[in-house]
Amino acid sequence: MKIKTKKADAAGIMALPGIKHGKPKKQSAALRALVNLISKKELKDTECSLDFKGFDLVKDTPCLVIMNHSCFLDLQIAFKMMAHRPFNIVCTSDGFVGKSALMYSLGCIPTEKFVSDLSLIRDIRYALEKLHSSVLLYPEASYSFDGTATPLPETVGSLIKMLKVPVVSVMTEGAFLHDPLYNGLQLRKTKVKASSDLLFSPEQIKTLTPDEIDSRLKELFSFDNFKKQKESGVLITEPFRADGLHRVLYKCPHCKREIGMKGEGVKLVCADCGAEWTLEENGELSSSAPVFTHIPDWYKWEREQVREEIERGEYSLDIPVDIRIMTDMKYIYEVGEGRLTHGDNGFALKGCGGVIDYKQSPLASYSVYSDYFWYELGDMICIGDKNKLFYCFPKDKTVPVAKIRLAAEELYKEKRKEIKNK
Repeated sequence: MKIKTKKADAAGIMALPGIKHGKPKKQSAALRALVNLISKKELKDTECSLDFKGFDLVKDTPCLVIMNHSCFLDLQIAFKMMAHRPFNIVCTSDGFVGKSALMYSLGCIPTEKFVSDLSLIRDIRYALEKLHSSVLLYPEASYSFDGTATPLPETVGSLIKMLKVPVVSVMTEGAFLHDPLYNGLQLRKTKVKASSDLLFSPEQIKTLTPDEIDSRLKELFSFDNFKKQKESGVLITEPFRADGLHRVLYKCPHCKREIGMKGEGVKLVCADCGAEWTLEENGELSSSAPVFTHIPDWYKWEREQVREEIERGEYSLDIPVDIRIMTDMKYIYEVGEGRLTHGDNGFALKGCGGVIDYKQSPLASYSVYSDYFWYELGDMICIGDKNKLFYCFPKDKTVPVAKIRLAAEELYKEKRKEIKNK
């Protein structure tokens, strides 16, 4: 999937007023049917099986639908499971670029990933109460990098308490294996299934605290796709299954270097020390000198390494980037070059001859929008606010954007801890 881009003068774009907010619209029944028609082939190719129990229990009552997020197939599954009920979809605002009328007609509600957005709560309530539609929410906000859940916001429990509507969970199995983000949009042959359940009834919500709801959600989102793959005996036989794996496993556990890893074919190789791993068909890593055999364990170790850098005061990022800006729903504007820094004081972006000078506190969000092969343009880090989003593409293609996301999450935790200890 691509996105509309346009070269533009940075000063002119920075002078624009910002992203205009629009109210949610009732989903077009005709478009819902069209999406289901278009989705038939991929759902058939994955032999997708669906369990409608949760939706059967709420019948026609508008509900909040909580779903895990692995790949684009998630949306096709959601449309199939709610083929006979109108629903709105909370989705990233950049998905509206060049096609906002279509996205609103599909029932999409735009929001910015990892940016404080009070209008989103109003939009969700409007969809439920005025449009009498269900609302689909991916609380992880971004696709999983390593096959486990990405951090959840601390506000979902409070949102559920406020809405007072039934909450249906939809959890997929096999979708991540079919199309993992690191693999560059190369689809693999595997079966997919999705199960739904009534997670909370309105009566249960009344008796629970927001913390208790969040605890239940954390339990629900404690999955591990690679572990499940091995336990279920699922084999991924494609010869490209390790392509791009260095995007997740960017740091060599042997020599500790971070810019020499390369995933290609079925191999992951460190160019600095020569260490080599094979991504086996069952999802495990094999090597003559293994340190990790399980991808999430390696990624967890990388997080620990980042946390230790922060604690020692050694973490810092200072890189040249190409800058693109979103400030309306017409284009992503290519405005020039700059430098992105990240450290104890958060993010700072300067560029385009001094026109851009943006700072973002480490407490601005619990995570940051990092993505691989974003709209087929490249790996990127996005920072910004409700008025403008800055998409930063490292000029050095070996820069691991996964590390930047881990660092943003660990810095947020560290700063929160400092505030609590005062």
